[in-house]
Amino acid sequence: MKLSAVVAAGLVAALAGCGGTSGPATGSGGGTNSAASGDCSSAQVFCVGLVTDVGKVDDKGFNQAAWEGVEQVKGELGAQTKYVETTDPKDYAKNIKQFTDAKYDVIVTVGFLMADATRAAGKQFPTTKFIGFDQFQADPVVPNVTGLIFHEDQAGYAAGYLAGLMTKTNKIGVVLGQEIPPTQAYAAGYENGAKAANPGVSVSKVYHPAGQNAFNDPVWGAGEAKKMLAQGSDFIFGAGGGTGNGALQETAKTNGAGDKIFCIGVDLDQWDTLPAAHPCLVTSAEKHEKDGIGELLKQIKGNTIKPGNFFGTAGIAPFHDFDSKVPADVKTKVADVVKKLEDGSLATGYKA
Repeated sequence: MKLSAVVAAGLVAALAGCGGTSGPATGSGGGTNSAASGDCSSAQVFCVGLVTDVGKVDDKGFNQAAWEGVEQVKGELGAQTKYVETTDPKDYAKNIKQFTDAKYDVIVTVGFLMADATRAAGKQFPTTKFIGFDQFQADPVVPNVTGLIFHEDQAGYAAGYLAGLMTKTNKIGVVLGQEIPPTQAYAAGYENGAKAANPGVSVSKVYHPAGQNAFNDPVWGAGEAKKMLAQGSDFIFGAGGGTGNGALQETAKTNGAGDKIFCIGVDLDQWDTLPAAHPCLVTSAEKHEKDGIGELLKQIKGNTIKPGNFFGTAGIAPFHDFDSKVPADVKTKVADVVKKLEDGSLATGYKA
């Protein structure tokens, strides 16, 4: 099920010395490099580099989705690819510089928190293309930076509507990463959707305190989910990278998971990336991130990319093994909500 979504600010920059993802090796700038090959300074070599937010390219969240988006089109584009995994936010600029020094054609930077570093690099290196994943581009736009953004509130609304219809306790919860626009949109959409479906529902929400591990703190996420479950929540939405994953995994091991207790993933279809959550994972509030990254890379290769914001699509993932547990009337109502969100006839109530 697809929902129309908002484009996020993004950047793409040229990188030299890319050419594979095998054998990660320690890199400069406080991150981890994938192996590199080829001469990215050559006009015949199309190089794409990616810099993660704090976390790894197999984080089962938005860093992974961004990297998979790069990898799924590299054959079609004849691209050499490479990533740098950031371990400390202070190294954003240095990690980007690894690719600009190597003359990469495109640099993908992942996450809202990298927006300033991306725009600065775009101004400094005007011949490099940048894609800023989850990075809204405000005026004046940088000519070589494109933001890939989404309507997280729409995906959250559809997920909340489902939870509002299915809850038996009239209590549901959401465990989030740092309080920034994408997580705010997820939370607002989830709460508004749940209350539209069930005015009597109570929604608990908690954001991780600001810090470099706000999206990579599964222990904290698990602890917050445990509190909500103890207070009677029977749906837990985990929206915050590894932090949210901790909430999902805690829910999955709770007595009654899959029968009386359920969870909802985020960003990508977490059924495919987080098997530990299978016991409770009814669906995911999904941004079609891989498709968005792939489309922008094709536009760059075809020289049709535009600066500013590109709107990717969002929705909710299939119900997988829970398909038989979601009542037919609930499926019908949720599908109708998804359709109305997609055609613009239903507003989520979220104000950016």
